[in-house]
Amino acid sequence: MNAFLSHGRIIGGVVATPDLQAALGDYRDGLGFQLVDMGAIPENVAKAWGIEGLAGKPMATLQPTSGAHCYIRLVEQPLPDDFVPTITFGWASYEITVQDVFGWPDKIQGSGFDIIGPPKEIPGLPYFVAMQVHGRGKEMLYFNETRSNTPSSDLPFARSPMDHIFIVILATPDREATVAWYRDRLRLDVGDTYTIAYSMINNAFGLPADTLSSLTMVQKGRMPIVEIDDYPSQTLPRRADPGCLPPGNALVTLAVENLDALAAEWIASPQILPGPLYSGRRSATVRGPAGELLELVEIGC
Repeated sequence: MNAFLSHGRIIGGVVATPDLQAALGDYRDGLGFQLVDMGAIPENVAKAWGIEGLAGKPMATLQPTSGAHCYIRLVEQPLPDDFVPTITFGWASYEITVQDVFGWPDKIQGSGFDIIGPPKEIPGLPYFVAMQVHGRGKEMLYFNETRSNTPSSDLPFARSPMDHIFIVILATPDREATVAWYRDRLRLDVGDTYTIAYSMINNAFGLPADTLSSLTMVQKGRMPIVEIDDYPSQTLPRRADPGCLPPGNALVTLAVENLDALAAEWIASPQILPGPLYSGRRSATVRGPAGELLELVEIGC
């Protein structure tokens, strides 16, 4: 088995974007990902995700130059006029481990990425330095330069300037119930809970800067996977147009040891799908408690 692959590892994130060729330039030429596959979404993939209208839509698959088995797939679809990032339930961001985070603002100048949080040191959090951007599809990405491991988790050091997704952030209406779902259904571990003045949430909702929000890390051992955030009562469900993925950060893929051992209600029965992400392995997709699309790929014990 690929040493990178283990139960709970993030091996993919799907981004819905209104202009695939422009987004491809952003991710390939701006961020340095390598294009490994390009074509139309197969019918069986669309059915597995529960969105048959996606069949035939253009999709590009990219991989970090480190060679990590973690792929970003760009899917072309219209961007709803009323979509505002960070105020709906579902996948809120993909966090990518990078080298030299302070150099990235200059590297992405002139691209389709808008910097919404420049890199900065955070007092009391010496473990990493992060910045935040929005892409053309209003997807949110965190670029995170690791400085050291935390007391309860191991953070990956990037092996290429822009490496792999290592944490995904989930906005949910009920943090404790969602944490229990990931623990009980997917056999993951519950990490630490933090209560902080979360500037990204407070700015998005126009809340006072000192408004507190709680978040819990879901892990496997010391490997962080999903940051589950409590969101304010005014948060809305994420609306998807007919035949389309949820806009922005659309779908997350995790590796799991055994699909049959999980207590999940699949959108479609597990099957082998085409493409480099699957590599001949079975996969199946489920909707999580916040309405999020979560694809699971079986890697064996």
